[in-house]
Amino acid sequence: MLALLTGLFALRVAGQAVQRWIPQAFLPAFEAFQGSRLPYWSLLSAQIVILAVMVRVCWRAANGTLIVNPRLGRILLWAGAVYMAGSLLRLLVGLAMPAAPAWFTAWIPAVFHVVLAGFVLTVARYHPRRPAS
Repeated sequence: MLALLTGLFALRVAGQAVQRWIPQAFLPAFEAFQGSRLPYWSLLSAQIVILAVMVRVCWRAANGTLIVNPRLGRILLWAGAVYMAGSLLRLLVGLAMPAAPAWFTAWIPAVFHVVLAGFVLTVARYHPRRPAS
């Protein structure tokens, strides 16, 4: 699941980069990937860092070297739940209110925040609620 979510996010990052430098007709316009007023260089830098963290977590989970930490699991569960709720609320507002501001109707970024929240929740599930006896 972690690898799937990482792959989906990587496709989003790659899709926007392709539309920035070598636009393709089969992909949405570059602007459709943009959900904020951040300059693209700043957004891309943040996305690369996020992607690197995701890949590292995937690698460590797959190799069994991701240290189980119940406290971290609880923190990630709460953070992921709040993040997911906010991401889904953003989508719902965009769907329910035709005149909603553009941030609520930027579908590609909104969906990929759900993907990122899903990643956080999946990592939270990696960590049991209680240490093994």
